[in-house]
Amino acid sequence: MLTAEQRKIVKSTAPVLEEHGTTITKVFYRNLFEAHPELLHIFNHANQAKGRQQTALANAVYAAAVHIDNLENILPAVVQIAHKHVSLGIKPEHYPIVGEHLLRAIKEVLGGAATAEILDAWKEAYGVIADAFIGVEAKMYQEAGEQENGWNFFKPFTVVRKVKESENIMSFYLKSADGLNVPVYQPGQYISVRVKIAGEKYMMIRQYSLSQAPTQDKFRISVKREADNDPNGVVSVYLHTQVNEGDTVEVSPPAGEFVLDTTNTTPVAFISGGVGITPMMSMFETVANLTPDRPTVFLYAARNEALAAFQRDIEEKAAGMSNVKYNTFYSSQPDGLINRAVLEEYVDITGDAYVCGPVSFMESIIRELRGMGMNDERIHYEFFGPAMPLANV
Repeated sequence: MLTAEQRKIVKSTAPVLEEHGTTITKVFYRNLFEAHPELLHIFNHANQAKGRQQTALANAVYAAAVHIDNLENILPAVVQIAHKHVSLGIKPEHYPIVGEHLLRAIKEVLGGAATAEILDAWKEAYGVIADAFIGVEAKMYQEAGEQENGWNFFKPFTVVRKVKESENIMSFYLKSADGLNVPVYQPGQYISVRVKIAGEKYMMIRQYSLSQAPTQDKFRISVKREADNDPNGVVSVYLHTQVNEGDTVEVSPPAGEFVLDTTNTTPVAFISGGVGITPMMSMFETVANLTPDRPTVFLYAARNEALAAFQRDIEEKAAGMSNVKYNTFYSSQPDGLINRAVLEEYVDITGDAYVCGPVSFMESIIRELRGMGMNDERIHYEFFGPAMPLANV
């Protein structure tokens, strides 16, 4: 239990963590994987290579220090990260290991400045934060396991269909290998796919948005093939080139809170760039199926026509809707950007906007929507990777 003095110490060290946080987390992950290489079966190697995981953890630790008196202030972030943890299969027994190596990293980086009092205070603080995550995740695991056709962690799924959606995006239709239907999921959620790739020492996990409206018997994910020399490309290249119809991959239950409010009938705009279209397709198809009269806008940005996915699907769904506007913009063409003028033409700021795509794309769109007067609570967004704040909005 944190004492008043320990809370004071934790808050007073927040500026130091802000300054040295990423250095601490880099040391932390290095030491963690040296001592527990088995955890490399869980962590995303690409995010480690690019430094995104280290930055995300540093941000989380700093936020916890700032809000140690009122951790409920960071509960939304806890829930968001907990969804990812559950999707990856993080267990309660992992938390003491992480805590031990985090404290060691703080000591290693700060040296004599990390006094016994500071380390004791952070040990207690970490225990409080870890308990919060464990509690939230326990409830998520229980709900996932108890729902109809639900399960925990990973189970085998068979690729029953493989469809090329654009020059670099491939869809995979997945059915449970045990013959059961899939659980109901919310439009916008994602699943984790775990694979063992020949020549790679560890299992690899990637999270992919479910890219169609919920169906009873299968999932669909749509995977962008990254460059062969990109750390993110290891799994996507494997899926594109080595996984065929009839093959099996392991899948976790649906997770995530970037989801469509299906009870709402007010205007809605789906704005995406690149592979960010995948959760939007699930949301857009759901509106087309459940509330086809809802005022709906679908705006999509791609580099060129060859890279524009789902064009026929969008047209087919829109044909059954009574109040829909949609357009695809190609950045390779003059006036091919979704800018302020485009948003003012299409988007009703009294409704809701869902935004997904590259970080710079989302920063631009969100900044313009706010500039138009759309309230923050009506702007919903997600980008792929560790939870990190958008900087330029």
